[in-house]
Amino acid sequence: MSFTDWLFGGIENPVTNGRWGILHILTLVICAVCIVGFYFIAKKSPDPVKAKRRIICTLAGLIAFFEIIIRFVYFMKLYYFQHPEMAGTGPLWILIPKPWCAISCWLLIACVFVKKAFFYDFSCLSALLCSVIFFAYPGVGYNNEIILFENLYSIVTHALLLTTSITLIVLKFTRFAYKELWKVAVGFVLTYAYGLLQIFVLKTQTDPMYFMPNGDIQAGILHISYGLYLFLYIALIVVYVNVFYLIGDKASVKAFFRKRNKQTDEHANTEKVLQETK
Repeated sequence: MSFTDWLFGGIENPVTNGRWGILHILTLVICAVCIVGFYFIAKKSPDPVKAKRRIICTLAGLIAFFEIIIRFVYFMKLYYFQHPEMAGTGPLWILIPKPWCAISCWLLIACVFVKKAFFYDFSCLSALLCSVIFFAYPGVGYNNEIILFENLYSIVTHALLLTTSITLIVLKFTRFAYKELWKVAVGFVLTYAYGLLQIFVLKTQTDPMYFMPNGDIQAGILHISYGLYLFLYIALIVVYVNVFYLIGDKASVKAFFRKRNKQTDEHANTEKVLQETK
């Protein structure tokens, strides 16, 4: 196999089940080691703020590198090698981020420039969810006997999604304040709107956000009815997001329950007074 074959594919690559094999587990171990390493690098640095910034910029730069290279590969496969697998695609299909994981890659790249706490929250939540689902049941990357560049791209980008999202939390870029949750909600709404745009207008993907009927997860993995799947899908998103805010914004949560308890006590006292006056 030549370097060209490895980079651009077009060779026979038998399908295999690599889920939770050595490479899969090793990838997760490397991610964990990197996250712990980044924490201590920032902690021991004479300038922790700069160190944290450099770590996130480096991770985002690596994501950008792989996102650019994969587009170069696809253009070469389409226009130079004319691989049959590229039939029906075009420049738009190649250039725009398509499934949720790729969208999350560009969100993490963007957060380096936006530099806002709510955007760190949003990009972190999006990337972490995608990467956790991928590593729980990877459908690509580990599914061939030969790790070609496209396989490597899938593995490395998802590993970077996992590492970067958790590193954002560990290095305290994220804040998860309930008062800014609406901004994160708007981010998710816009992401889903972009997904619908891909499905019904651009027609570059059939299920980029994994919520359409007969999708890979619903029909291919879970094998449950679409109604139940959609209910579980929405419940998972709501619970998943709130877990981070319940942990990250304990002060607001405690204040909320104090207020509720106070209102309950006042209501009980009022009822008691009314009963005594009768």
